[in-house]
Amino acid sequence: MNYAQLVENIKRKRSFLCVGLDTDVKKIPSHLASEEDAIFKFNKAIIDATAPYCVAYKPNLAFYESLGVEGWIAFEKTIRYIRENYPDQFIIADAKRGDIGNTSKMYARSFFEHLDVDSITVAPYMGEDSVTPFLGYEGKWVILLALTSNKGSHDFQLIKDENGRRLFENVILTARTWATPEQMMFVVGATQGQLFEDIRAVAPDNFLLVPGVGAQGGSLEEVAKYGMIKDCGLLVNSSRGIIYASQSEDFAEVAAAEAAKLAAEMSALLNTYAGI
Repeated sequence: MNYAQLVENIKRKRSFLCVGLDTDVKKIPSHLASEEDAIFKFNKAIIDATAPYCVAYKPNLAFYESLGVEGWIAFEKTIRYIRENYPDQFIIADAKRGDIGNTSKMYARSFFEHLDVDSITVAPYMGEDSVTPFLGYEGKWVILLALTSNKGSHDFQLIKDENGRRLFENVILTARTWATPEQMMFVVGATQGQLFEDIRAVAPDNFLLVPGVGAQGGSLEEVAKYGMIKDCGLLVNSSRGIIYASQSEDFAEVAAAEAAKLAAEMSALLNTYAGI
């Protein structure tokens, strides 16, 4: 999916919601947990219920890898189901890969050729040659970790160099020389608030993947106020607040209601801050 298609989907649906499929077999409703293929059945129900209100899905690989082969099969079935039934959805593999060039090349082949996701999250610590193998696929995106939502993000990401520039700013400025805004997004946690202004100073036209709204306490209003651009430029992720909103047999309907609520807020924010 290219930049123009993503923007068009946001405008058409009046939503920039990404639903995180962080599916934990120990947290899904008990009536499903004991069934065969429980992870995929749960994901399918969530996807069918929330697809009208979101523009992206983001399965986090850790939740699938923790189950071994069974988890990988559920992950692949989930990707295939979205591709075949909701082709307008942007699919993010939240895998946080990034290794020496030859290894990254294999990761890129796995996710972009075999699995056919639209994007993958990548850690930038090892530098350019660990990232560029992911950039050789037309219509595919790298989503680079920049300023994350966790408490420990301040341990390194805000360290200043001799010129007073923080590490996350250096990461973004350097990475923007590797790829265009049609190939690269940045992860910026919703809990960073007004720091979105500083992000936009160094990444004025890149899309941002924004986790941390909902269970982590990030403010959707602040994200839009400080981070939105004329093409929106945001994919805001909510995981637990949607997929685990109910533990009963109505879990999919409740998930849909939560997604619809966020989408309605996003529609108003698009009008206020992007004029869309």
